[in-house]
Amino acid sequence: MSQPEHGERSDLDGPPGVDPSRASVARVYDYLLGGSTHHEVDRQVAHELTAKMPELRDIAVENRSFLIRASTFLARNAEIDQYFALGSGLPTAENVHQVVQRVNRESRVVYTDYDPVVTAHGRALLEENDRTRYIEGDVFTPGSILDHEVVLEHLDRTRPMALFFVATLHHWKGDRGRPAEVTREFIDRLPAGSFAVISHVVDPHDGSDDARLLEDLIETIRRGALGGATVRTRAEIRELFHGLELVPPGSGAEPDIVPLARWWPAGPLLGEMNVGQRLIVGASLANRERQGATVSPCRWATRHSPSSWRYTCVARRV
Repeated sequence: MSQPEHGERSDLDGPPGVDPSRASVARVYDYLLGGSTHHEVDRQVAHELTAKMPELRDIAVENRSFLIRASTFLARNAEIDQYFALGSGLPTAENVHQVVQRVNRESRVVYTDYDPVVTAHGRALLEENDRTRYIEGDVFTPGSILDHEVVLEHLDRTRPMALFFVATLHHWKGDRGRPAEVTREFIDRLPAGSFAVISHVVDPHDGSDDARLLEDLIETIRRGALGGATVRTRAEIRELFHGLELVPPGSGAEPDIVPLARWWPAGPLLGEMNVGQRLIVGASLANRERQGATVSPCRWATRHSPSSWRYTCVARRV
C-alpha cells in the first residue's frame, strides 16, 4: 500500500465515524481503564489484544496515571491554568479537567479528537462544565486545531499553557517523520512559559523478549479492527522534543527518558516492572521560562514531586 501524501491520513488512519461495527481506539482505551463508555466491538478488540499481551492493560493504566500526575504537577507546581489535550479520546476515567480544576477551578481545558462520534460524546459529558470545551480536529493537521475558533476564544495565546500528546502520536500510520513535524508546529506556537507533555510506546529494538512481544502485538493490531500503530525507538521519540532540555526524572537523577512508572513515582516501586510498564515512555517538556520567573522548570520538577508517569521525562528550552 502506498504511503499518504505529506500530512494526509491513509484509509487506516480515518476515524470510525458513525460505523457501529468499527472499534474506536478511544473506547478500547476506556474499557482497558475500567470505564463504561464502550461497545461490544471495542471489548472484543481489547480481549484480542490482551490475549496477545495481558500487560496491555498496564500500559493503559500507567499512561492514565502519568496523565494525572503530569496534570497535578502542572496545575499545582507550575501554576498552569490553560490546557490543550490533543487526540484525547473520551474525557472519562479521571482526565485532565477533573485533575486541574480540583487544584484551580478557574482552569480552562480544550480536548480534541478526530473521531466525530467520540467528539460528540465528549461534548455531552462536558455539557455542564463551562470551563472545558471539546472540538473535532486532527492532530496531524495542526491548522485544524491551532486556528479553530473555539481554541482562539477559549485559550489565551499570550499566557502559558500545557499541551498534551498523551498516547496519541503512535496511532499515526503514515510517514514516520510526520509526528516530529507535528510536535514542532505545535511547540513553536506555544507562548513563553508553556509545557508540552508526551507519552509514546517505545520499541526496544534490541532483540529482547520485550521487543518480540511488542512486534507480535503490533502485528495483531495491524490485522485487527484498529488497523495498526507505529512504535518508535528512544532515539526517534527524542526527536519529538526538538532539542528541549530534559528535566531529571527524580531527585538526583540524570536527565533521561524513563519508564513512566519511574518518573517521580508516588512511592517506591516494590517489584520489577512488567513488559507493559517497560514499553510506555513519555515526557513533560518546558518551553521557555516565563518572564520574571526565578525558578526554572527543572527546579520545579526536582523540588516538588508531581506524582508519577509512564515512560516519561520533562524538558525545557534554553
